[in-house]
Amino acid sequence: MKGSRIAAVGHYQPAKVLTNEDLAGLVDTSDEWIRSRVGIRTRHVAGPDEPVDELAAHAAAKALAAAGLAPGDIDLVLVATSTAVDRSPNMAARVAARLGIPSAAVMDINVVCAGFTHALATADHAVRAGGATRVLVIGADKMSDVTDWTDRTTCVLVGDGAGAAVVEAADETGIGPVLWGSVPEMGHAVRIEGTPSRFAQEGQSVYRWATTRLPRIARQACERAGLAPEDLAAVVLHQANLRIIEPLAEKIGAVNAVVARDVTESGNTSAASIPLALSKLVERGEISTGDPVLLFGFGGNLSYAGQVVHCP
Repeated sequence: MKGSRIAAVGHYQPAKVLTNEDLAGLVDTSDEWIRSRVGIRTRHVAGPDEPVDELAAHAAAKALAAAGLAPGDIDLVLVATSTAVDRSPNMAARVAARLGIPSAAVMDINVVCAGFTHALATADHAVRAGGATRVLVIGADKMSDVTDWTDRTTCVLVGDGAGAAVVEAADETGIGPVLWGSVPEMGHAVRIEGTPSRFAQEGQSVYRWATTRLPRIARQACERAGLAPEDLAAVVLHQANLRIIEPLAEKIGAVNAVVARDVTESGNTSAASIPLALSKLVERGEISTGDPVLLFGFGGNLSYAGQVVHCP
């Protein structure tokens, strides 16, 4: 096989919806303040009985069903998450157990908000190297578990959810070369640390980095796929904040592309945000099979990873 492709996608969000008005009852904020600064209207929040692996398994089951595959067809499970509570069993092993996937290799990948695009590249490499035939790639985070609900600068941002993709061997390249890297000396700008773990960030530093340095890198990811930005049918960026997504998408120059804005209804779901937004675009028919789509994750560690994929 010459490459790999995304065969199908799926997503899942908890039933509970937290509105801006709900948050205004918790901290000194308002719907107008939140919308004007981050563009978010609602977010989904999981309950105490909904762990990360449950969110991940729901999304993965939908992707498997869409691909017409059985659990036994999967030989590698990758879960991108930064909110796993336990060190072992990892989330990938727990998802495999929930879905009844036998004998698969199981790995978690923690690159925070850029986790899914790192995991997708890892799946592509494993398939092309002959180490796997079909891979379940999942981005899942329960950010509500690591949020300080008294801090209005962060609690207005976050949501919970999961998105998944089935990656399989293909005659043609359906997942383009990844462009990835980091700025580790600025890793403190996005943090989930402490006891208990809490999410914190230096918002202005992240905004400047995302809107000034990342457009060039995203365009280079297009070049690696042999495409110009204007050839893209869609751009799915990490759903960090609408005030980052819109200027970054504009500077990339994808003038003919649908730009995912799922952040407005889902908030920042960290590693889940890209597959969640991609799955919704597919579900709503906003992109068609074979369309070139730029996926570009960025965030914690000041890591980034992007690649052009063909829509399943």
